[in-house]
Amino acid sequence: MATTITIAFIVLFIVAIAVGSPLFTIIGGGAVVLFALVAHESIAAIIIEMGRLANAPGIIAIPLFIFAGYILAESKASGRIIRLSNAMLGWMPGGLAVVTVVVSSIFTAMTGASGITIIACGGILLPALIKDGYNKDFSLGLITASGSSGVLFVPSLPIIIYGMIARVDITQLFIACLVPGLLIVTFLSTLGVIHGVRRNIDTQDFHFKELAGAIWEAKWEIPLPFMVVGGIYGGFITVSEAASAAATYVIISECLIYREISLKHLMKISVDSMITVGALLVVLGTALGFTNFLVDQDVPQTILETVERIFESKYTFLIALNIFLLIVGCVMDIFSAIVVVVPLIAPVAIGFGVDPIHLGVIFLANLELGYVTPPVGINLFIASLRFDISVMRLYRVVLPFLFALLVALILISYIPQLSLFLIDVLGKRPELLII
Repeated sequence: MATTITIAFIVLFIVAIAVGSPLFTIIGGGAVVLFALVAHESIAAIIIEMGRLANAPGIIAIPLFIFAGYILAESKASGRIIRLSNAMLGWMPGGLAVVTVVVSSIFTAMTGASGITIIACGGILLPALIKDGYNKDFSLGLITASGSSGVLFVPSLPIIIYGMIARVDITQLFIACLVPGLLIVTFLSTLGVIHGVRRNIDTQDFHFKELAGAIWEAKWEIPLPFMVVGGIYGGFITVSEAASAAATYVIISECLIYREISLKHLMKISVDSMITVGALLVVLGTALGFTNFLVDQDVPQTILETVERIFESKYTFLIALNIFLLIVGCVMDIFSAIVVVVPLIAPVAIGFGVDPIHLGVIFLANLELGYVTPPVGINLFIASLRFDISVMRLYRVVLPFLFALLVALILISYIPQLSLFLIDVLGKRPELLII
């Protein structure tokens, strides 16, 4: 009876999320009700989990990376990054399309949101692509699909959140996501190159003077990704230390050196970014309390036993998992999906022999694809508003990119070594991490 009530509540919660109810009220309120009515236990477990989250060693990375991302989005960093990328790659066939993918990946990884990337970079890139001779529909599809291409790169916020919810080592997860992320970028860039060749789009000559000028203009932003990525992958700094360094560096470069963010504007950015942080941490805290209830009631074990009766092998399970996550990804935002679905899926997947780190990469790659999956992929609606284009038209123009991302997802899901071989090379096999 208790299991039936629990499952009914879970279904109700997912429906409530789908219709737009505040996530923290759904999860927190649900946890309170379930502890009181089903488990007949004190609701103190929820408060304890929120306190544990507040004292977690890696929690400081979330507000610092969000703060740094807000500053970059409000400055003119996107224009400098686009100029630099174009100076480096514009000579290639389909060079500007490749630049679009690369810039979008960098900006999404640094800001933590594909919506910001489409809004900040799309307004510059779309006119440039059309002016160079790229088909408008192709350009719209490329920008929309590339808006989430940085989800698998350092210092992506979804990776940090996933690590905390799934209790796996975040640094190892960053390492595992690198090659799959590059695979996705390569697939999207290849479509750009093919389109450029087919339309015989002129390439620009490589000019060392232009490259030198672009490097000089972006000289204070170029070190940032090397500092963060190199520090984490090289094992020199932790994720929290990287976040602290990134926030400090961005304040110095954008506020004091470029002087594009005034003190008054910085204060506004601080308030806006911390509102986002507060909302996110409340959701995470209540989600951990809700997870405690699920574990206490053996819900993951019940789901595992049910799934094992339906699927006979790890690979048939992965097929079902990908289909399920694609549906989740196109009806829920990535953070909601992580906090709601991961506690239920992770124990089941591990029961089928899926490596916990590989599972994280699969999960995030699926949700990245969900950003552009009709009917309600969030990138589709953001691009529709940004470029004043009907969503129905975007459904059509993203299809080639959706197919490319799907092929990449299949490779990522069924070739675990794409995710794990770097960890093996570095001699740092992941362990379960209690944060």
